[in-house]
Amino acid sequence: MGGMQRSGSSEIMAGSSIAARFKGGGIAETLRFGMRDWTVVGILDAGATGFSSEIWGDAIQLMQAFRRPAYSSLTFRLRDSAAFATVKAKLDADPHLTIDVRREITYYRDQSEVMAKFLRILGLSLTIIFSIGAIIGAMITMYAAVANRVGEIGTLRALGFQSSSVLTAFLLESVLLGLIGGVSGLVCASFMQLITVSTMNSQTFSELAFSFTLTFDIAWKALLFSVIMGLIGGVIPAIRASRLKIVAALREH
Repeated sequence: MGGMQRSGSSEIMAGSSIAARFKGGGIAETLRFGMRDWTVVGILDAGATGFSSEIWGDAIQLMQAFRRPAYSSLTFRLRDSAAFATVKAKLDADPHLTIDVRREITYYRDQSEVMAKFLRILGLSLTIIFSIGAIIGAMITMYAAVANRVGEIGTLRALGFQSSSVLTAFLLESVLLGLIGGVSGLVCASFMQLITVSTMNSQTFSELAFSFTLTFDIAWKALLFSVIMGLIGGVIPAIRASRLKIVAALREH
């Protein structure tokens, strides 16, 4: 959308993510950075790639604005991607060049490595904390269920049901509650796919944007985890229910 920037001018092309989320990123609007005003003459839409979060302009003008004496990175495309190893070996062996040759996907992965590690640690910590809370909640719920069904438990035992049957019934109920909770959580989590989160890359001081994706692999693992939490939370109340004496249970009824 729009046109290319002119060489030697303060015209720029903004990525579609920049245009959508930053004021002044639209066509004919102005962005200010590097102590200068830059006019947006085009929008760059590169899909779900890093280029959609970039701003393109005249290299010499941008280097002067940021007082950069040399290029910090260079992106080029090979005619044959299979020749990457050969090209890398030649560039690494050239004594006139001091560059680190990497594939584009590796470059972006390395840039986001610190943030990804932080998010993994944060996610694991929150998972542990909320899991403990969920197990305690399931245990309280099942204890209440046992307390409200003492008479029913006594009746079932008097009719000939074994304690193992009572244990199994309460464990299945606990697992079912965990499964319902897991399905409800997945439904709510699916709306997170509509949200894009952006932050600053601490290594390059560039924008790092990411979104959430709910896959089948994540879904079944989350459901399995919720079932396990329900099972753990229901074990102790189910054992208590199975050990109730028939006479005592009927008397409370």
